Amino acid sequence: MKLSSLLERFSEPETLKMAKLGRELRAQGLDIVDLSLGEPDFDTPDHIKSAAKQAIDDNYSHYTPVPGYADLREAVCEKLKRDNNLTYTPDQIVVSTGAKQSIANLVLAVVDQGDEVIIPTPYWVTYGALVKLAGGIPVLVKTKMENGFKITPAELESHIGPKTKMFMFSSPCNPSGAVYSASELKGLSDVLSKHPDICIMSDEIYEFINFVGKHKSIAQFDSVKNQTVVVNGLSKGYAMTGWRVGYIAAPAPIAKACEKLQGQFTSATNSIAQRAAIAALLGDTSPSESMKNAFSERKKVVMNSIGEIPGIVCHEPDGAFYIFPVVKSYFGKKTPDGDVINNADDLCMYLLNKAHVSTVTGSAFGEPDCIRISFANKIENIEKGLQRIKNALHVLV
Repeated sequence: MKLSSLLERFSEPETLKMAKLGRELRAQGLDIVDLSLGEPDFDTPDHIKSAAKQAIDDNYSHYTPVPGYADLREAVCEKLKRDNNLTYTPDQIVVSTGAKQSIANLVLAVVDQGDEVIIPTPYWVTYGALVKLAGGIPVLVKTKMENGFKITPAELESHIGPKTKMFMFSSPCNPSGAVYSASELKGLSDVLSKHPDICIMSDEIYEFINFVGKHKSIAQFDSVKNQTVVVNGLSKGYAMTGWRVGYIAAPAPIAKACEKLQGQFTSATNSIAQRAAIAALLGDTSPSESMKNAFSERKKVVMNSIGEIPGIVCHEPDGAFYIFPVVKSYFGKKTPDGDVINNADDLCMYLLNKAHVSTVTGSAFGEPDCIRISFANKIENIEKGLQRIKNALHVLV
């Protein structure tokens, strides 16, 4: 049987591939330190779990409205007003099975065959794949480390053309940890407001993991709010990765379009997870603050350790829980077995198979000179993994 050519437009996400390879080696009895996955190692806070248990007892076990329970969408609106000073109504909110589905809904609702989508690199692995799935063309704009891996207004303006349909970015950014300030977002909004037909996707899933101040959203600028779709969810800030709850806040026509698409794909998000999400959004946020503080301490450890490895250049992240070092000085070197490290892909496989540390190649994020190292792990594991990386790189010749 011949499979659809659609499958040829994209590859398996490198993040999931490395996690899978790590699990396979671990199943063979090897001690693998996982510095690849973007998953908080914390458990979901108790008050959220209690709400889920109560929901089961209260028989929240039936189909729900496709965009989510009305009171959950109201809770999202309340959260956006409280934390971001953004005003939305429930008809502008669509709750989905994770922020990844939220982004998929949006791209499929907006991007048509041949449309161009501007994506600053480095970018989350799934952005480009979804654009290709929709028949669109990713326009990758390489950012500079000296600019903190952030696109400038001039760079954005120079890539806008007659076929530009969407601008996709994240702040805080996965994988670079870049956080856009209010003034930087204002600069981008000034460019985009001149092109009201361009949809702005603002991925804010790492909102609560911000080491430099209060989170800012490009949706705060009235000149572009009607172009902007805020994507967020509960995975990162509330340690709820497995619950699969994401959402968008969007102009009503886009929200309606995403609801229509979702109705054919998955219908609504899990009913119990939705009840837990209400407790998360409206309840005690101190666990999220504690997690951020823990990530901040881990960042100090990882930056100190990576700074001890010769030939690696690393920009300090302002948010999220990754570092994204430039490792190209090791390209062309040989392993003790005589294999040549040609690129970041080779380097990551060498670190996995020889040092037993899983990382992710930067080519997956549009930056082939880098690798991504997650510090969403216990400090002792981070220290062990980075020492192994240091030892493995030291023997390359």
